[in-house]
Amino acid sequence: MDESETYPKDYYNQGSTSTSITTSTTSVHVTALDGLVNVNSLFTIAVFVGLSLTTPHQRSLEDNTACDAGIDVARKLVVFEVVSFSFFLFSSLVAQGLKLAINLLNSKDVNEAFRAHINLKVLRLGMMGSAVGSVMGCLFLMLSMVNVIEIQLGTLSCGSKTAVHAVAALVILVSSALLVYISTAVYAFLH
Repeated sequence: MDESETYPKDYYNQGSTSTSITTSTTSVHVTALDGLVNVNSLFTIAVFVGLSLTTPHQRSLEDNTACDAGIDVARKLVVFEVVSFSFFLFSSLVAQGLKLAINLLNSKDVNEAFRAHINLKVLRLGMMGSAVGSVMGCLFLMLSMVNVIEIQLGTLSCGSKTAVHAVAALVILVSSALLVYISTAVYAFLH
């Protein structure tokens, strides 16, 4: 039996806090990382749905052909969707990496699957990086959805009321939700 198996996990947290690595044993982090990965998966599906709904030279639902979106809007849509997907993938991979580290560090104690010693600074930095990736993915997804709206309902510069109302609702609701998400993430990071 090696020395690490003779002491309980809490023994290692009793050392000097100024020089030792800060560790944490909590299932809350794993649950938060699971939630982040699940939400990113849903947003990734939205990315592919947005791409599948548009085709080049598609006519909008507006009666005026001058309101149809040009090829430049379709190009921006593809770029925003790819960037959004990249941020969601980054966020999910960071979160999965943190979960893997927690589980591998805990591989000796099968009975406590959600408790492991991990450097709290690294965990917080990884969780913040994952949250930033999700926020950036949401912003680019919102921009791509504006392009989808322009392709489907007519360009905003044309003054299509349905397009303007849809974009306004999208921007207000997504911005409000991101503001709440960012506020709670920063609060959790600082406390």
